[in-house]
Amino acid sequence: MTNLQTSRRRFLAGLGATGTAVLLSGCVTSTSDAKTSSKGAVTLQSNLSAPQAKAAMEDLAAAYAKKGSERVSLNTVAAETFRTQLPTYLTSANPPDVYTWYPGSVADAYAKKNLLLDLDDVWASSPDLKRYSKALNSLCTSSSGKKVFVPSTYYWWGMFYRKSHFAKWGVKEPKTWDEFLGLCDKLKSKGVAPIGLGAGGNTPWVASAWFDYLNIRINGADYHRQLLAGKHRFDDPEVRKVFDRWTEVLPYFDPNGTAVAFQDATTALLNGRSGMMLIGTFFADAAPKDALDDIDFFRFPVIDPKVPLAEEAPTDGYFASARSGRARQVGDLLKYLATAEAQEIYIKGSSGTVLPCNPDAKDAGTALVKKGRVHIESAAEITQFFNRDSSDALQPTADTALTKFIAKPKDVGSILTTWQRDAQKIWGA
Repeated sequence: MTNLQTSRRRFLAGLGATGTAVLLSGCVTSTSDAKTSSKGAVTLQSNLSAPQAKAAMEDLAAAYAKKGSERVSLNTVAAETFRTQLPTYLTSANPPDVYTWYPGSVADAYAKKNLLLDLDDVWASSPDLKRYSKALNSLCTSSSGKKVFVPSTYYWWGMFYRKSHFAKWGVKEPKTWDEFLGLCDKLKSKGVAPIGLGAGGNTPWVASAWFDYLNIRINGADYHRQLLAGKHRFDDPEVRKVFDRWTEVLPYFDPNGTAVAFQDATTALLNGRSGMMLIGTFFADAAPKDALDDIDFFRFPVIDPKVPLAEEAPTDGYFASARSGRARQVGDLLKYLATAEAQEIYIKGSSGTVLPCNPDAKDAGTALVKKGRVHIESAAEITQFFNRDSSDALQPTADTALTKFIAKPKDVGSILTTWQRDAQKIWGA
């Protein structure tokens, strides 16, 4: 797989594209090789299980049904269950047809196993997809030139907080690492857990955001991507620097950080039991809509000003099973999901904190979304997220290593040695 570094200029030229432009390697099954005449509704397997996101997907399915051409059967699965079961779905004798998931290296892992449907015809016959940016085209294209993914939305990560709480506590957004530590000190002195985490339950992957951001702030986005591709080692001195910085801020984490899922950590943030949380905008789908106007964020603090500023801005969308017996119906659904109409329906029904990939689609237009768009566009480089820049298979190694580190930071040396050993098994597979 080839990683093409995304510059700010290229990003702005292809507005609406997020994430490093990645060429996917591996084989895919052509629609000409797939059965196309099976009857029945197209099955859409969705990991968007938060209440607002689930409702928005139901709105999408209903809107598609009203078009009258085809039907879709929506099946919503808890996100972590979805991730662990996805390889089983794709390799089963009668798999779901379409899946919500991720492009880039994640899709690559399945494309290499010939599990993804060739979507060239979908892209070629869709007036909407023909207008998508070059960066999105690259992100959804295999190294053999085949399209395997249809993107729909993208979003950003940041340090989120409630404006009313910061005002009550008399604190403001920090810019530098030292200012950030000072903010944490002040919040702790007021009896507030400065940082919520939410890496417990079935969402241990949330901790990877801390690893990602510390690494891209200290070692840069290019090093980070190379590390996740196996070109560096997790026990390298450069990675140890990441954990040295993380150790400085660990005393400010909510003591329940690895005991509760991010949804519960969101509740603690909204209730003022914690001060802020490094999270993606998807967390707002678990928040009451009347709280959204009070939510704000700041970028993860700069640690080394000489390191180009990178931000996490993952892309979401859909791929399809190579074993689908409904290739024509799948194509019809995916073309609809690529439209401005479909993306606006999703944005309206959900928390509205994502940005559409279709260049004609309107976002929610809120102050938060406007700030988020500027946040992404001002970045020198864009990364996706740990598993999206590596693979779903590598994510559990991070979950294990990072939760162990949070519990026993003094054991970091042995933790990183074990992490490298476990990662090597994945890279060598």
